Amino acid sequence: MATHTTAKNKPIPIRLITYNVRTIPWFTFPPEKPWNIRKSHIINQLDFNTIHNPEAVICLQEVLHSQLTDILTGINTAPDGKSQEGEETWKHIGCGRDGDKKGEYSPILYRTKIWEVEWSTTRWLSETPDTPSRGWDAAYRRIVTYGVLRHRGTGRKILAMNTHLDDRGQVARFESAKLILGWMQEVLAKESLDGVFLGGDFNTNSQENNDAFGVLTAGVMVHTRDLVDGERRYGNVNSWTGFNDNPIDDALLDYVLVGPRKGDRVPWDIRGYGILTNRFDDGIFSSDHRAVVADVELVGSPKEL
Repeated sequence: MATHTTAKNKPIPIRLITYNVRTIPWFTFPPEKPWNIRKSHIINQLDFNTIHNPEAVICLQEVLHSQLTDILTGINTAPDGKSQEGEETWKHIGCGRDGDKKGEYSPILYRTKIWEVEWSTTRWLSETPDTPSRGWDAAYRRIVTYGVLRHRGTGRKILAMNTHLDDRGQVARFESAKLILGWMQEVLAKESLDGVFLGGDFNTNSQENNDAFGVLTAGVMVHTRDLVDGERRYGNVNSWTGFNDNPIDDALLDYVLVGPRKGDRVPWDIRGYGILTNRFDDGIFSSDHRAVVADVELVGSPKEL
């Protein structure tokens, strides 16, 4: 007997992008270029990689409010950037790590005609997560932005999460990952969701259990790269290069994880994985990081695994 696919159980193809776009520093040293030169490269890359992927969701890191405004303005003035009513297609959730519009954001960008935000929050990765604060041995305040997105076409819901872990404090990364995992599990226990993803700059290439990656992938989340055969992965291996012509090896700092995992299964089909370029023929580095892209399909729900 043929199985009929309804709107509610039809797979949803989603392009997930995580990208540390590099903040605006006090000074720039060659070959780094100022933001007013770099920004068009970032905007055009995001637009190009989402224009035919309406369900795409973008996680950014190191974004000051002025940069976020530039990026949203840029992708909203692209050919597909405005609805027929003239409303913005792309919006974001998240606030700055110093509170409200201050400091670096870890925002999540989405198309309003595809996704409805049921709720969202930004919390601090510290012992006092509900107020701007720095935790453990971290050099800076660090945050996670997360919320529930409902797919307008099917009604299916996902928990979207984005973070930027500390670059110096190993204890802070470890404890921050435990907080993120705990909050994720709290939401999954309270709400009927079809899947969860986490994008972010983990600031470590360690996949040991004593660092963030090990905590997050110990039983709940799966690294999208690991679900794509090595010969099928696209682009680069490392996601951090600095502003260097010859980047160091073993510098995968940026990740897209999906879950929740039950046994060896997740409610996602990972269709592709790639790390894009951050340097062009004009010699301009768009950022000191490269964007990481995972093409996934939401195919089930945790209850069905």
